[in-house]
Formats: sequence, structure tokens, C-alpha cells
Amino acid sequence: MARAATNSDVYNAIAEPRRRAIFELLCETERVVNDVVTELALDQPSVSKHLRVLREVDLVSVRREGRHRFYSANPRSLEPIHAWIAKFERFWDAQLDSIQRRAEAKHKKKRKPRRSR
Repeated sequence: MARAATNSDVYNAIAEPRRRAIFELLCETERVVNDVVTELALDQPSVSKHLRVLREVDLVSVRREGRHRFYSANPRSLEPIHAWIAKFERFWDAQLDSIQRRAEAKHKKKRKPRRSR
């Protein structure tokens, strides 16, 4: 099966670590490109390229004010990923419940007073 293009699939877009870092940064507050460049110590062309990919999958939006472009995150665009991950929550819940039961049983066993002879 062919892999989806990076700029058409939110899963592939956030698979790249620098794009995730940019997205996380923009979740804090809206920023101009140079702020992202400085904060993440990346070169400007690279940041612009990553922002373009994030915009194309609607993870980032841009607002123009005079000569400046302000970028901000659209966390709602992660809903398909959240929905997909939610399918596996019952697996993790079952695993955590099992771990908790074993830990409690082990704790009870240690707390039982030993009978002296």
C-alpha cells in the first residue's frame, strides 16, 4: 500500500519530530516564523517548509497583520488521531487494572503478620 503524502495526511505530517516541535510551540501562543526559528534553533527555510506542511493538513493557521504572518496551532485537527488512539484505551485500561491488582495482592501479602512458633 502506498504511503499518503506528507502534506495530505495529518498522521504523516506529525510523524516528523521538527514539525511536532513546531506544533507544540504554536500550541503555547501564536508566533511569527522568526520566533519559531529562534526558539527551536532551526533555519528559516526549514521552518517555513514545515509550517507549509502543517498548514496544508490544517494543523496550523496563519493570520496576516501588515507585513507579518502569525502562525497558531489548530489542536482540533488532531481529533482523528485522538479518535483512533481511543480505540486502544480499553486495552491499556485492562493492562493497568491487571498491574494494580497484582500490586495490591503483593502489598497485602507483605503486610500479613507472620505467626511466631
